[in-house]
Amino acid sequence: MRHTTINGRTVSALCLGAMQFGSTTDAATSAALLDRFVDAGGTFVDTADCYQFWVEGGHGHESETFLGRWRRERGVTDEVVIATKVGAQPTVPGTGLETQEGLSAQAVATAAERSRQRLGVDSLDLLYAHREDPATPVEETMEAFARLVDEGTVRELGLSNHRTWRLERARAAAEARGGPRPRVLQYRYSYLQPRLDAPLESTGHMHATPELFDYVRAEAAQGREHVVVAYTSLLSGAYTRPDRPLEYAYDHPGTFARLAVLDEVAVEAGATRNQVVLSWLMGHDPVVVPLVGVSSTAQLDEALEATDLILTPEQHARLTATH
Repeated sequence: MRHTTINGRTVSALCLGAMQFGSTTDAATSAALLDRFVDAGGTFVDTADCYQFWVEGGHGHESETFLGRWRRERGVTDEVVIATKVGAQPTVPGTGLETQEGLSAQAVATAAERSRQRLGVDSLDLLYAHREDPATPVEETMEAFARLVDEGTVRELGLSNHRTWRLERARAAAEARGGPRPRVLQYRYSYLQPRLDAPLESTGHMHATPELFDYVRAEAAQGREHVVVAYTSLLSGAYTRPDRPLEYAYDHPGTFARLAVLDEVAVEAGATRNQVVLSWLMGHDPVVVPLVGVSSTAQLDEALEATDLILTPEQHARLTATH
């Protein structure tokens, strides 16, 4: 298992997404997958306080509740970092993101405390602002996040699905206060690149842009490191499953060129497409931690094996240079 660091804390270079755990993935399977991940050296798990409000019978917080129960039953403590997110839980039952709780000071404080109770922890390992809240100034959100860190109920901060200019505003707000800045950034990202002028099918997704990575590199040059966590890293199975076609945003010539090189490298490495994609992400500049969602042991084992796949510099460069 490869590893990376978040503000000096070592975590696995692969993050296990727990979005479906305790809901569309039944409890027994969810627990088995978590156990297998941890046994293999995995120490980074991702959830959110709204998972999965959109499925039939779902209210949100099913994933957090399940993870809290798993932690208690397995005696898991600080060896596993559990990241969660606040801000996207609907306030009206049966609605969607149009009624999200948002990121006001009160909403952040209330949601973080509920997440802490569900997960059964004294302090949340990593707390993200799940998505932008145009109705709330970034400065107010950062003040609320900083207060949680000062209280000791949150250890590390992150932003998910925020435009680059909001990242910079958040950094400036934290610096002005002398408080903690968000060090972890979560966005959609994979080897295949969508057209940025075409909307993604999931309206809640925000894709990492070249500007974002340029920002991260520029920040690192100033001594302000970030870790980028990439969700939908395997495009929901589209690399390998005929029943999961690529969505419209990926319908452009660059996709076919990249797939051709991906297949070449997969043959050379004796690996699957998915494993090459994950290895490419783990070797990305700047650092990217791929987040994978799985529903079976076979899917998880394929992803775990990718952590031992090291592409040659030539293979990585060939994959990256293809447009």
